[in-house]
Amino acid sequence: MVTSLPVLLNTLLYAGIGIVVFVVGFIILDLLTPGKLWEQINERQNNAVAIFAGLVALGLAIIVAAAIHG
Repeated sequence: MVTSLPVLLNTLLYAGIGIVVFVVGFIILDLLTPGKLWEQINERQNNAVAIFAGLVALGLAIIVAAAIHG
């Protein structure tokens, strides 16, 4: 039990850092693309933008996971 607490804290720390990096990357993506992504996806039902945003989110997640894993 003593050795599992540092492991748990490290896991939570890396998860928190990963989520922050993911959110910042998605905000940067939204700033670099013309128009607002959420408006295009939600209001205009633009499937191409939704697929693009999803793939960028997946790519960011893979990068964050690889950085955390080492």
